[in-house]
Amino acid sequence: MQQGHQEGIEQESVRIPNSILIPEVVRCLHANKTVTLPLHGFSMRPFLEDGRDKALLSLPHDIRKGDAVLAEIAPGKYVLHRIIDISGDNITLLGDGNLTPEHCKTADVRAKAIGFFRKGHSAADMTDGRKWRLYSALWMALRPLRRWLLAFYRRIWIRL
Repeated sequence: MQQGHQEGIEQESVRIPNSILIPEVVRCLHANKTVTLPLHGFSMRPFLEDGRDKALLSLPHDIRKGDAVLAEIAPGKYVLHRIIDISGDNITLLGDGNLTPEHCKTADVRAKAIGFFRKGHSAADMTDGRKWRLYSALWMALRPLRRWLLAFYRRIWIRL
């Protein structure tokens, strides 16, 4: 639990386990709402950061290679990763900051990211926008170099 002050208002953050939070997120999505979810973890680096950025989620209609999706990869274990392959009902996922892919079935995809609130901005970078598509295409093309690019990012870039 974190406490902080902003403009004279005391704020308190509570971290809710994904096994409790994600089913509630899915319930809201099925009620035709979008959900903004704070990001936790480092698997979507270098574009998305733990505790800083947020994902704007919707129901997972028309998912395809390159989409960032919220999926249950094991009972109660959820990830927000990019789809790198779809073969029939089998989906291969890879976080932008990861080197090892994960797998799930189409039915395990709970939500699709339609935008990201990055670096404290109040407007989302929409995933169908030119900026996000360019980031995604570039990062996917650089996948063979990912190990070295991520090492540079963690060891040098973040410290700058």
